[in-house]
Amino acid sequence: MRLPPTTALRALDAAARHLSFTKAAEELHVSQSAVSHQIKHLEALWQVKLFVRLTRRLELTEAGSALSQLARTFFRDLDSTLATVREGGAVAQLRVLVPPSIALKWLVPRLPDFRKAHPQVDVWIKTQADARVRHADGFDAALQFGPDNRTSQRCWPMMQEYVFPVASPEFLKEMGGAPEDPVALCRYPLLLRTENNKGAPEWQLWFKGAEVAEPVFGPALQRGVRFPNTNMALQAAIDGQGVALARSAPVWDDLEAGRLVRLLALRRPFAHQIYLVSPKKREKAAAVRAFRQWLLAVSAVSQTAFDASEPG
Repeated sequence: MRLPPTTALRALDAAARHLSFTKAAEELHVSQSAVSHQIKHLEALWQVKLFVRLTRRLELTEAGSALSQLARTFFRDLDSTLATVREGGAVAQLRVLVPPSIALKWLVPRLPDFRKAHPQVDVWIKTQADARVRHADGFDAALQFGPDNRTSQRCWPMMQEYVFPVASPEFLKEMGGAPEDPVALCRYPLLLRTENNKGAPEWQLWFKGAEVAEPVFGPALQRGVRFPNTNMALQAAIDGQGVALARSAPVWDDLEAGRLVRLLALRRPFAHQIYLVSPKKREKAAAVRAFRQWLLAVSAVSQTAFDASEPG
C-alpha cells in the first residue's frame, strides 16, 4: 500500500477545495512551494496526475477528484470520532432543538425506547418555535419545518403531516354529534390561535381547501377562545372546549387513546414537512448517528400510520 504522510493529504484536501496552491498554503500556514511539493510527492507515489496546472488556476483530474474526496472524508471521520471520544467516554450528551408541539406530543413519549437502546447517550432537549440550528447554537441536531440548504448543515426528510379538525367524544355528544360537512363545522366553537408561526395550521387555509367560501367561514374565525400554541389548543379540545385544527404528529397519541376524534373525511397535507438537521461537523459523531438512525426509523412508522389514517 502506498500510504502518504498526513501532511500531503492535508495539502491535497486544501488544494482541491480552493483549486489554488496559494490559497491552500494560506490555510495550512505553509509556503506555496511546500504545498506544490506535497502534491508532486503524492503524484509520484500514486503514479497518477491529480491536477491540471493552468495559467491562473488549477483543475482536478478525475483521479484528483476521487482521491481528494477520500482524503476529506478521512479527516472528517477522524475529527468526529475524536470529538466523540473526548465527550466523556461512556456517556455522551446529545443536544437536540425541537419545536414545542413535536417535543411534547411526539418525541418525548417515544424517547424511552431510544434511552433503552442507547443508555450511554443523555438527550438534552430544548424547545424553540423556530428550531433551526445556527452556527452558534451548540446543538447536535434539530427537528424543524422545512429543509435547510446551508452548506454547513445536513438534513433528512422525516415526516409529512396532515391537517384536520379534532374534538373530544364528550364535546361531540354535547353538540349532538359530529358535523356532517365543512360548512356545518362553521357552527361549532372553533379553537383559534393568537398568533401564527410556521408550525401552526391555519383554519382559513383549511376552509379554503375544503372549498368553503370566506363569507361562510369568516364569522366563525372572528369569535372564540384563542391560544398561543398548538399544545394548549389541543388540551382545550381534550377538555371539551371546542374543535381544534391539528397536525398529525402532535395529536396522534391522543387519537390513538380516544381522547380526541378526527372529524370529517377531508385532510390536507401540512405545508411544511418535518426534517432532521445536523451540523456537518457533528453528523458523524456516534451519538448523533445513533439518534438519527433511531429517529428516522420511528418517524417512518408514524408516517405509515398518518398515511393510512381514516376519520373517527
